[in-house]
Amino acid sequence: MRVGCVKEIKNNEYRVGLTPDNVKSYVSAGHEVYIQKGAGIGSGFTDEEYRAAGANLLNHPEEVWAASELMIKVKEPLEEEFSYFHEGLILYTYLHLAADRTELDALVNGKVKSVAYETLMERDGSLPCLIPMSQIAGRLCIQEGAKYLEKRFGGEGILLAGVPGTPKANVVILGGGTVGMNACKIATGMGASVTILDVNLKRLEYLDNMFGAQIQTLYSNDSNIEKVVKDADLVIGSVLIPGGSTPKVFKKKYLKEMKPGAVFVDVAVDQGGCGESTRVTTHDDPVYVEDGVVHYCVGNMPGAVPRTSTIALTNATIKYGLQIADRGLEQACRDNHVLYSAINTYDGKVTCKNVADAFEDLEYTDIHTLF
Repeated sequence: MRVGCVKEIKNNEYRVGLTPDNVKSYVSAGHEVYIQKGAGIGSGFTDEEYRAAGANLLNHPEEVWAASELMIKVKEPLEEEFSYFHEGLILYTYLHLAADRTELDALVNGKVKSVAYETLMERDGSLPCLIPMSQIAGRLCIQEGAKYLEKRFGGEGILLAGVPGTPKANVVILGGGTVGMNACKIATGMGASVTILDVNLKRLEYLDNMFGAQIQTLYSNDSNIEKVVKDADLVIGSVLIPGGSTPKVFKKKYLKEMKPGAVFVDVAVDQGGCGESTRVTTHDDPVYVEDGVVHYCVGNMPGAVPRTSTIALTNATIKYGLQIADRGLEQACRDNHVLYSAINTYDGKVTCKNVADAFEDLEYTDIHTLF
């Protein structure tokens, strides 16, 4: 199969879909790999390394898209790239379609076979291609939140851990999944006072057993959230519905009750965000203030640490990518039923139920009925 990878064009996105080691794996399996020149520079991978691994280097993105049967990216294609779609193309990347109708329509109209990292679900219910970025975002959100608590960024001007004789910062984490757990690790490690909320009591039990007296666990409902955010210095939004729109659990009305200069980091912004006051920001302009609360809502947060992020992501995606390249998407799905869960669009149909449910006028088609 002809496999392609282009340079990401999203704001301050330095990750890349394939490393030179990945290229070598595809080439060793008998595939041709096409890489846009400069695609890996932001993650520290040179064109010479890709060439040595067996890749064909091309100057322009349109050349790579045209040459590819399987396009491997990191982030969702932007409007400038929609014209490169062609019928039968397999696009393997993060898509987050429930938050982007324009992208979804382009994939459907182009009859692209889109395979989303974020909805690929293993038999145990885990999301293997999402986990590494959730781990990074979870750890990074505390780092970013701590920074924007500084007075020069509009924050309260407090140190997350405090010092002897001063109060620790109160950190509230909405959602106890991979992001929430990793945020909890960093926040407790820095010495903050942490409260974590989730609707899954078994998950809360697990977190309670893991962190013990270091944290407070609470069942996530409107009443409990409203109570804890009033005293919060830093609120982390880490709610997830795989492939679907994120519920707005952080209400706009809470802002007026919060401390001036408190910080809200919405890690769920790729799926529409879990805050009613959330709007997507970029690394160039990451924060805005609403009702006195600093909002950090960067849509590609792990892009800030591209070397770590690229290696972690491709470690997870290479296994499934090779299966698709070796056997074709259809046979790969028949051999490994897990792959069915990742197909969001196919032959002009929407094949992810959570994506279809995010829009009232969309029809869902079960992928198993198509091949």
